[in-house]
Amino acid sequence: MKYSLGPLLYFWSKPDVENFYQQVKETNTDIVYLGETVCSKRREMRPAHWLDIARDISATGKQVVLSTMALLEAPSEVNVMKKYIDNGDFIIEANDVSAIQMAHEKGIPFVVGPAVNCYNAQTLNLFLKKGMVRWCMPVELSRDWLQNVVNECEKMGIRDQFETEVFSYGYLPLAYSARCFTARAEDRAKDDCETCCIKYPTGITVNSQESQKVFTLNGIQTQSGYCYNLINDLKSMDNLVDVVRLSPLGNETLPLIDTFRSNEQGATQHKLAGGHQCNGYWHNLAGLDIA
Repeated sequence: MKYSLGPLLYFWSKPDVENFYQQVKETNTDIVYLGETVCSKRREMRPAHWLDIARDISATGKQVVLSTMALLEAPSEVNVMKKYIDNGDFIIEANDVSAIQMAHEKGIPFVVGPAVNCYNAQTLNLFLKKGMVRWCMPVELSRDWLQNVVNECEKMGIRDQFETEVFSYGYLPLAYSARCFTARAEDRAKDDCETCCIKYPTGITVNSQESQKVFTLNGIQTQSGYCYNLINDLKSMDNLVDVVRLSPLGNETLPLIDTFRSNEQGATQHKLAGGHQCNGYWHNLAGLDIA
């Protein structure tokens, strides 16, 4: 299997981002996704900055993919997406169907990101015809669902035409909204947020009345309250998953790439921290559960 580092979902300062990706160059990851996918107001990193990092990482032999926004709300955001698609060097991750269409029109190969609602072989076949090379399945789907989709793709004769990727570590991106929940938590209007999300490098935890961590607020993105972790489930991905995705939470995420690699055969049963980690969706259970 290959291992990927997903796009940075949080708002960090430009020096912190640059320092992080300098360290990424030394890791044993195969694929690196770069770009802002959550909020266009996070402007410390411009498209030109992401492209500089992309070229730097690409020189180490890793595949670089430029990730696009998941929720487009203004013409300026569409223009940024066009810059990514027209970059001339790297494929893109489409997190919105409009990015798929634009990439198709330009003849640019693309990855279908987990934000795109793609649940069956018929939809995958449509995206294949438009230039899809990899599909990262929606985070709420199970292994059984993926197996059924793969079986249907085999019947249609398209299974070997694209890679399958699974979000396997990090806080799950569950939903997007035009409202900014981080700004609201600070009693700010979205248009006057002062990009306060930069104060929360891994989001804001939301507890239930029973003190259970149910969600993480990350700007307009709502994430899981527990950290998803499929490190004990890699063996069940044999002949089913091509790429295992880890979502960056900080520098501490980087050593996990080797930890995951060393456990492909399930030799070590890692203890998941109850109340902090989960793997329920993969096992067709409630997302907060541990199988």
